[in-house]
Amino acid sequence: MSELTVIGAGAWGTALAVQAARAGNSVRLWARNPSRAARLAAERENPRLPGIRLPEVIGVIDDLSQAADICLLAVPMQHLRAVLSRLPRTVEPLVACVKGVETGSLRLPLEVIAEVRPGTPAAILTGPNFAHEIAAGLPAAAVVAASDATLRERVIATLATAAFRLYGNDDPIGAQIGGAAKNVIAIAAGVVIGAGLGENARAALITRGLAELARLVVALGGRAETVMGLSGLGDLLLTCTGQSSRNFSLGVALGHGDKLADILGTRSGVTEGVATAPALVARAIGVDLPICSAVAHLLGGRVTLTEAMSNLLSRPRRNE
Repeated sequence: MSELTVIGAGAWGTALAVQAARAGNSVRLWARNPSRAARLAAERENPRLPGIRLPEVIGVIDDLSQAADICLLAVPMQHLRAVLSRLPRTVEPLVACVKGVETGSLRLPLEVIAEVRPGTPAAILTGPNFAHEIAAGLPAAAVVAASDATLRERVIATLATAAFRLYGNDDPIGAQIGGAAKNVIAIAAGVVIGAGLGENARAALITRGLAELARLVVALGGRAETVMGLSGLGDLLLTCTGQSSRNFSLGVALGHGDKLADILGTRSGVTEGVATAPALVARAIGVDLPICSAVAHLLGGRVTLTEAMSNLLSRPRRNE
C-alpha cells in the first residue's frame, strides 16, 4: 500500500481520492478550508459528488505539512502556483491533475511546477474523465505523461484499476496542450448548440478544432500523434458533447444570449476555459487558431456572438 495525497477537495480531487483508495492506497485529501475539511471528515461525502461515500482509508486534512509521498495536484490552474509554494519540499513526485494555462506567465502546469519546484519529478494526468463517473467506478481511461519512464510506470501502478485504465505517454507538452485547448473549443461547441446552429455545425467545429489543436501542439514542441490520443481527441469529444462539461454548458448559455458575468456568478466550480482562452492565444502568437481566438474575443467582449460566427464562416476557402 502506498501513501498518497490529493491536493484539492473539489469534485475532481475527491474523485481522484476515491479512485486512489480503490486502487489500494492510503489517501490524504487536502481541503483548503478547515471547516470544509471537518465537514468532509465527519459526513464522508462531498456535496459535489452526491451518493459517493469516502472510504475509511481516506483521511481529510487542512494542513499541507501533512502531505506525503505521491501528491496529486487537483486544484484550479490559476491556484496551482500558490499551492505549490506552500507544499513541503520533501513531498514528491508531483502529479498535475490540472488543465489550462496560467494567466500572466502563460505557463502550462508542468512548467509552473518546474519554476516553483525545480528538479522535482513531475507528471501530468489527463484525459476524458468526468469526476462523478470516476468516483462511481465507471470504466474510463486516462494518460500519464512524463519524460521519465520510471515515473510514468510508478504513477500508473499506483492509480490504475481494471475500470480505470492508464496509458503512459512521453509527450507531456502535447498532453498538456490537449487538456488546455479542449476546454476552449468546448466553449465554442456549446455556443454552436446554444445558438441553435445544429449538430452539423458542431461536428464541423470539433473537427476543425482538432486540426487547430494539432497545429498548436506541434508549434509548441509536442507531437501531432499525441493529438489523436486520449489527451487530445478523447478529451475533446467528451468535453464538446458531454452535458456535464462546465465549459460546454457555459458555451450553451452564451449561445442563448446570457452574459458571461451572470453565468459565472451562478457557478461554484471553476470553468477553466474562460481563463485559458486568452492565455492560450497569447502563448501561441503566429499559430493559426481561429476558433480559440474567436472564443477569447467573445469572452473578452471584443466581438458579439454574431460577429464571431461571421468571422469564422467568412474565412478564405482552403483544402482540408
